[in-house]
Amino acid sequence: MGAFAKHRLLDRQDITGTLNDKEMDETSGIAASSISPDTYYVHNDSGDTSRFFAITAEGKLKSTIYFKGDSTQKLGVQDCEDIDVGPGPEKGKSYVYLGDIGDNNQNRPYITVYRMAEKKSWATGDKAITNTQAVRADFKYPDGPKDAETLMIDPIGKQLIIVSKRGDTVAVYTSPLKYQANTTTVLTKRCKLYFAGFKPFKWITAGDISKDGQQILLKSYDKVYYWRRQHNEPIWETMVRKPQELTYKVEKQGEAIGFQPDGKGYYTTSEGVFSPVYHYDVPN
Repeated sequence: MGAFAKHRLLDRQDITGTLNDKEMDETSGIAASSISPDTYYVHNDSGDTSRFFAITAEGKLKSTIYFKGDSTQKLGVQDCEDIDVGPGPEKGKSYVYLGDIGDNNQNRPYITVYRMAEKKSWATGDKAITNTQAVRADFKYPDGPKDAETLMIDPIGKQLIIVSKRGDTVAVYTSPLKYQANTTTVLTKRCKLYFAGFKPFKWITAGDISKDGQQILLKSYDKVYYWRRQHNEPIWETMVRKPQELTYKVEKQGEAIGFQPDGKGYYTTSEGVFSPVYHYDVPN
């Protein structure tokens, strides 16, 4: 039985384990490795330094990966809110993208994304500590600062995608993945999305696109939304259609969602020490 097949229980959640290290106490994003089986990357949000973690689907810590962030920030980063894995500048290589995009006061002049080439050694450790080189790029919204907790990489359109968090509606912003490092790029606003419900529970806290680019997830504090792409259309054209609402067990402060590599299921986890890791199937 495969590493993921043992977790697949139809139409209900399955707890695969817990985040088993106290350092993972404010988990805000989760994304599957593209080169190492049964390896996922998670990170803390505001208050942590410039680092992220490689874990198993059961929450076991493999490695803590440190990188050099912004030297003007005491901790190197301000508020990292989501993580994803996808293509990048070098063909055939996989990259981790960590979004320092949180802005509770909506007053940051720019947000920052760090891009790091993925390494297989991150998956072979047992609570190992390592360092990696990060390439920084800054981004600005075309319509003023926004708070955001969702960063996604579209492998088909080769786009970096950010979805704002707050408000009665949220907006989808994009940048080509060919952005220049160490520069500031103005994002393109693509569309607005409306989700029924009450604030703050309806605020969008995470998202992911499957490795094949055909499925999209967004989550709020109390719901998970799901789309299937049609004919490799632009991702924002998919997202303006009415989504399907999937089964979701509301977590303490659920701010992380990510597909498993084959796209047949996804994982969620929450802020808090020793938070459970939940697995769900996607619809047939």
